[in-house]
Amino acid sequence: MPAGKARRTQSLSSSLNLHDRLFSTSRDREVARAVDNGIERLEARLFAEVKFSDELADVAARYLLEAGGKRVRPILAMLTAQLGDGVTDEVIMAGASIELTHLASLYHDDVMDSAPVRRGVPTAQNVWGNSIAILVGDLLFARASKLLSILGERAIQLQADTFERLCLGQLRETIGPKDNENPIEHYLQVLSDKTGSLIAASAQMGVIFSNAPVEYEQPVIEFGEKIGVAFQLIDDVLDMSPPAASDAKSQPTGKKAGTDVRAGVVTLPVLYLRKRAKRNAEAAALLKRIDAIATAKPGAPVDEAAVDAVIAELRAHPVTKATIDEAHGWARGAVDALAPLPDGTVKKTLTRFADTVVDRTN
Repeated sequence: MPAGKARRTQSLSSSLNLHDRLFSTSRDREVARAVDNGIERLEARLFAEVKFSDELADVAARYLLEAGGKRVRPILAMLTAQLGDGVTDEVIMAGASIELTHLASLYHDDVMDSAPVRRGVPTAQNVWGNSIAILVGDLLFARASKLLSILGERAIQLQADTFERLCLGQLRETIGPKDNENPIEHYLQVLSDKTGSLIAASAQMGVIFSNAPVEYEQPVIEFGEKIGVAFQLIDDVLDMSPPAASDAKSQPTGKKAGTDVRAGVVTLPVLYLRKRAKRNAEAAALLKRIDAIATAKPGAPVDEAAVDAVIAELRAHPVTKATIDEAHGWARGAVDALAPLPDGTVKKTLTRFADTVVDRTN
């Protein structure tokens, strides 16, 4: 085990927030064992791939990898691979590339958002500065591309298309909607580009590199896109919840309740509130207080009790329930997309995963 590497105890059921009782048949248990074995192989590959020719690069690239993460994206690839030949070496390689791409995006996102904490530890730019964090993200993107180049032209093209969408999603989020653009539709497209695209690519790579039937690709792509949006919408809601006490099954985030609201980050509850505020005085008053929090000068005194009260009011407002309903709609669409897949463990597990995405509490 590499120095500093945390011992991982993830399994298919824990990573996807599933219950062991879901795997009730012998085939279910066989798939679970295959994916769990694949997780161990994935971890070994990931830590092998974050070694560079520079000591600082090695330490900084391992930093967020060692901090945790559920490896949901590569695990989805291992799961969809059960539609074909299973967790082949190519699926592990594709999964490692996917996770490295996701990891790289976290380094960059945290710089752009000036985020103080990621996975319960100070963000990389708070440890080494913005320049190092950006360059480490670039290194990880490069290593992900190098891995996929071994798998051939189609893998490279898929990664390039996904990377393009990640960048466009971040760009659109940064500049905001155009004057004639619906801000809610704009936001949902950002979520699809920034989150849905990589989850979709993960599921697709599992099909491709396990030699599963080509007709299974589109269903898992659509599933990944939609479940990615649902996941982020629930994140918008969870952002307003007080941090839960960490336990053996949950990873502390280190975030305060309403982190996005405090920073002025766009979320669907606030967008819904902004729409209601045009015709509802109560919504307009709440929105005014939210905007005051988001636009406060850095370093200005903060009345934490007052901020907490505003966030609690937003959490209890009907716009939050509307956001949860929207997330459930995307999750239902994800499950509907699975109709062409054969009945069995993969379809059952993906369906249950969609349920847990919208029912999760952390």
